[in-house]
Amino acid sequence: MAVRLRLRRVGKKKMPMYQIVAADSRAARNGRFIEVVGRYEPQREPLAIQTKETRVFHWLKNGARPTDTVRSLFQRNGLWLKWDLTRRGKDDATIAAAVEKWQSAQAERVQRDAERKARRAAAKRKAAKSAAPEAQPAAETPAAEPAAS
Repeated sequence: MAVRLRLRRVGKKKMPMYQIVAADSRAARNGRFIEVVGRYEPQREPLAIQTKETRVFHWLKNGARPTDTVRSLFQRNGLWLKWDLTRRGKDDATIAAAVEKWQSAQAERVQRDAERKARRAAAKRKAAKSAAPEAQPAAETPAAEPAAS
């Protein structure tokens, strides 16, 4: 039996939520599964990714292979970094330091992204404001001609 860590869709129509499950690779997407090890809610802002870290590590140690999507969710969560360092045999202090460094880098990245969004929105407003006066004189000219006749 090949165990995969994969997503199982739950939730309403047009409002997907997913459970991260350990399941036999031959089972259907929403079919039988062995254990629920996490939850992913893509509609929430910011994305909600909750995992049972000990159970995820248990399944990974026992040979479960995550799907590409689940692996990318673990990478966003920092869990994949922790797993990689654990697999390489690093001690707990090294792992904790690396995860803390990663989390601070992620916080900086979020801040940079927010600043970039603000700059883009300001540039867009400025472009719209400068384009608006150009449109007004063209609209006024045809209205003035019939009045002169």
